Amino acid sequence: MHAPLVTTTWLVEHLADPKVRVVDIRGHVLPATEPPPHYFNHYADYLVSHIPGAVFIDWVHEITDPSDPRHAKVAPPERFAEVMSRCGVDDQTFVVAYDDAQGMFAARLWWALNYYGHPKVAVLDGGWQKWIAEGLPVTEVLPAVRPTTFFPHPNLDWIRTQAEVLAVVRGEMPATLLDVRSAQEFAGLASRARRAGHIPGALNLPRTDLIAADGTLLPAEALRARLAALGVNDPSTPLITYCNAGVSASFALLALRVAGFACSAVYDGSWKEWGNDMSLPIA
Repeated sequence: MHAPLVTTTWLVEHLADPKVRVVDIRGHVLPATEPPPHYFNHYADYLVSHIPGAVFIDWVHEITDPSDPRHAKVAPPERFAEVMSRCGVDDQTFVVAYDDAQGMFAARLWWALNYYGHPKVAVLDGGWQKWIAEGLPVTEVLPAVRPTTFFPHPNLDWIRTQAEVLAVVRGEMPATLLDVRSAQEFAGLASRARRAGHIPGALNLPRTDLIAADGTLLPAEALRARLAALGVNDPSTPLITYCNAGVSASFALLALRVAGFACSAVYDGSWKEWGNDMSLPIA
């Protein structure tokens, strides 16, 4: 298992490594209280300036399933493999993803690659903002990338389904649900789904509470303290993260892995699936 984070210092030292593929996956999400569309990529910013050698991946369209009405479900294997192959990612490639959203989209790619059986991936801690703040090299030159062949091998340890989450709610499967949406959304004061509220029994740990003032992920000790405050102390506890559509949940999963909670997975359907299914219980 590779460490889920790399530092800016590490990346500077490995920019010329032909086995390292840097991926720019910048973008943003509007608050749930704003009218749609909510999801945007920052390809225009990439064209102006990016880390040398970085390829761009559109988190909104390229690594999602276009047939899914939530517009965020992980792309099916063939679609995901096509994007990775175009970006020159194969079994020998170590991927380093960065964004300008405190790691949210980079973590989504980290999760998706792990889910599709490619653990050679890490997120640049602090992302684009830290890179720029440290005066590190940037370029507008688009890299010449030799396409490869990426073979997806789904690893179900990384994902949980609606049926599995319902089993948790019913007490049929042991796990703790972590809702990493905002406190406002958790309380039902805002929602990206038809219904507002949260999955019964879930604990609220907003994604923003996992981030330090400089935009990096909190240290492992601080993350464990955040979890302990919710009553989660045992690293062997099965944890399931969810948000609105799986993106923030992927970042939370990365944080859990850094904190030493290895028995964790993402409910990819998240609140957009749960909250729009009128047959499911809510709190």
